[in-house]
Amino acid sequence: MLPFFLLALAATIQAQMALLPGSCSFEVDTCGYMSDVDFTSWTLNKNGHFLAVEAALIADQDSDVTADVTGILLSPALEHSEWSCLRVVYQISGSGSLQVLQRTEGQSFDRPLWSSHEPSDSWIIASMDLQNRTDPSRLVIEGKPGRRAGSSVAVYEIHISPGYCLECDYEESHLCGYNNQWNANVNWYVGSAGGGQLLDNNLPDDHTNNNRTGHFMYVDSIYSKTFKEVAKLVSPMTTMPMSGCLTFHYQRTDEGGNLFSVYTRDRLGQYQELWRVGPRNTSNWSGSHGEWIPVQVDLRAPYSVQVVFEVAFSSPRGGHVAIDDISFAPEFCSSDTEPTFDPSIANCDFESGFCQYTQDQATGSLWRRVGVKPNLFRNGDHTSGAGTFLLAHSQLNTESSYISRLISPTLAANMKYCLRFYFTVRGINHSGVALAVYLQEGSSLEKIWTLGERSRGIWIATDVTFQTSQAAQVVFVSTCRSLWDCGSVALDDISMSLGDCELTAGLTSSIPGWCDFEAGLCDYTQDRQHDAADWERRRGPTPTSYTGPRGDHTTGLGYYLYMEASPMLPGQTVRLLSPPVRGSKDVQCLGFFYNMLGSNTGQLSVRLQNNKREVLLWQRKGEQSVAWLKAVVEYQSDDQHQIVLEATRGSSVRSDIAIDDIILESGPCSAAETKAPVGTFNEIE
Repeated sequence: MLPFFLLALAATIQAQMALLPGSCSFEVDTCGYMSDVDFTSWTLNKNGHFLAVEAALIADQDSDVTADVTGILLSPALEHSEWSCLRVVYQISGSGSLQVLQRTEGQSFDRPLWSSHEPSDSWIIASMDLQNRTDPSRLVIEGKPGRRAGSSVAVYEIHISPGYCLECDYEESHLCGYNNQWNANVNWYVGSAGGGQLLDNNLPDDHTNNNRTGHFMYVDSIYSKTFKEVAKLVSPMTTMPMSGCLTFHYQRTDEGGNLFSVYTRDRLGQYQELWRVGPRNTSNWSGSHGEWIPVQVDLRAPYSVQVVFEVAFSSPRGGHVAIDDISFAPEFCSSDTEPTFDPSIANCDFESGFCQYTQDQATGSLWRRVGVKPNLFRNGDHTSGAGTFLLAHSQLNTESSYISRLISPTLAANMKYCLRFYFTVRGINHSGVALAVYLQEGSSLEKIWTLGERSRGIWIATDVTFQTSQAAQVVFVSTCRSLWDCGSVALDDISMSLGDCELTAGLTSSIPGWCDFEAGLCDYTQDRQHDAADWERRRGPTPTSYTGPRGDHTTGLGYYLYMEASPMLPGQTVRLLSPPVRGSKDVQCLGFFYNMLGSNTGQLSVRLQNNKREVLLWQRKGEQSVAWLKAVVEYQSDDQHQIVLEATRGSSVRSDIAIDDIILESGPCSAAETKAPVGTFNEIE
C-alpha cells in the first residue's frame, strides 16, 4: 500500500504550488495568449477579467443576420514534463461552440482535447488532463459564436496545475470542476469547521490543513424527507486513459443511517462500483469519531469516466458524510494488483497467421486462412483487398464435419469488452450457413451474437458488447447442414477493446484528418472552383449496374463517397480537398480505400496543392477490382498544404469511382499498398 502520510503530504504541497505556465486570469493582459491573425480576433474586455469573440452583423442586412465568425487563440509555447490538469472557465452566450486543441511541432493537425456546443447563463468550468510530454506544445482555443445576434464565446480564466484533474482539496473556489448533482432535499456543500449549512454545526477540521479554516465537501441528512434520499458529488470527466490508485479521506457519523459508495460513470451513464463503506466492525472502518479515515481504491479508466461519490440516507437522522483530499497516483494501490489487461492480444487481421487464436481440431472442420487476388468478380479480404482472411465450409472442403470453431486467447475476468469483427457469407443457399459467437467461461457456454444480416457478398462489421465474470474465451462457431447445402462463411479483422461498444462509436470521425463519411464530410470540402460536379455521399450500391461498390468499407452498411459518372462528360472531374495540413520536415502519410469497378473506368489521382501549385503524388487508371483496395501515400512538404483526391470520368457511364476511410497523419505509413493487377481471375491462394 502507498503510505497515507506521503499521499497527504503530496496533496498539501501540490495545493501550495504555483500554477504552471500557460495559466491566465486575464485581469490586465492576455499573458502571452495571442489571436491567430488569419481569424477573427479575441477581444479583452475593457474592464479586464475575460476574453471574448462575438457574432458580427452583416452590413446592409437585417440586424439579426450575422456572418460566420471563428476566433483562434494561441497560447505561448508550453513545456510540461509531468502530467497536468488544464481547467478553462468559459461561457457560450446565445449559441456557438468552444473547442480546445493541442498543437505540437511536426504534427499535421491539432489534437482535440475538449469541445462544447451548450450555451449557458453563467460561467462553466471544463477540465482536461494533459499527458506529460518532452516536446513543447501550444494550446489552441477555437471560439465560434452562433449566427444569432448577441451570440458570443468568452473565456474567463485558464488554470494549468500539476497533477490529475480528479485531484482536489476543495480549497479553491472552482472546486476542481466537481459538481453536486442537484437533489431537492440532500446535496453536497462546501464545508469548514468555522461554518457550514448545518443547523447544528459539528463539522470537523479539514484534512488538508488540519484546522477550522480549511475546506472539504460534506452532505447531511437533516433535510431528507423520503426513504433513500441520494446525494451525488461528481468529478470532471477524465479525458485520457488512466489506471492507478485513487485516494480520499472521509468522515461519517450515524453509520447505521447512511450508505456511502464510490462509483465510476461512463459517457453512457453506466455505473460501476469501486468501493462501499463497511460497518464499524469490518476492516473498512477504523479510527474514532472526528478522525479522517483514509481510503485507497484501484481505478481502471481506459475510457472516459467520472468518479461519483454517492451517499444514500434512510431518514433525517442519517447523520453526515464529509470527504477531503482526493488524489491519484499512476501505480496501483497494492503491488499485488494485476496490471490492466491489454485486450489487444485478441486483435488479428490474419495477414501473418492466426495470431493467438486456436482451433478445436477434435470436434470439427478447420477454419482455413486464404487469400483472393484482386479481381472483377469476388471480394478479397477486408484489411487491404488483397490480403488473407479465414474461411470455413468452403465447397472445396471435403471434411465430413460441418462445424468450425475458432477460439480466442483468454480474456481477464470482471471486465466489459467490445468485440468487433467483419464477416461475409458466400453461397447460393444462405439458410445452410450460420455464424454465431459464444462466451466460454469455464464449462459455461453463452451465445452473445448470431448471424442476422445477409452480407450480400460484402464485408459487414459487427460490434458485440459483453461482460466477463471470470476468465473467458470468445468462440466463433460456423455450422452448416450438409455439404450440398453449404456455402462458406469468412472472418477478418477481429479487434477487442475495453468498455461498451457505444463508447467508441463515431470516434474515428472526430480525429482530424480522418473520415469514414458516416456523419458527413468531416473537415473535407468539395472543390467547386475546379471541377464539374461533386463527390456524392451514398450507402449501398451505386445506381448504375456493373460499376461502383456494393457497400462501404467501414461497416458494409454505412456511407462512402463516389463519383456518379452518368451526368458527367468523359474527362470531367470531381475533387475533394483535405483540411489544411501543416508542413513538416518529416514524411507524412495519406491512407484511404478506393473502389474502381467498371469496364470504362477513368482514373483516380492524389495531388498535393500548395500556393496554387499541384504535384501528382499517386494515380490509378482503369478498372481495378470489385473489392475495396487500400492505398497508402507517403510524401513530404515543408509548407502548409492540402491534399486533393480527384476522380476523372471514363468513356462511359460504367466508370463510377468510390473512396472511403481516409486517414491523414504525421509520420511514415505503417502498411504497404495494395497492388492490383487488372484481370478476371478468381483465385483462392
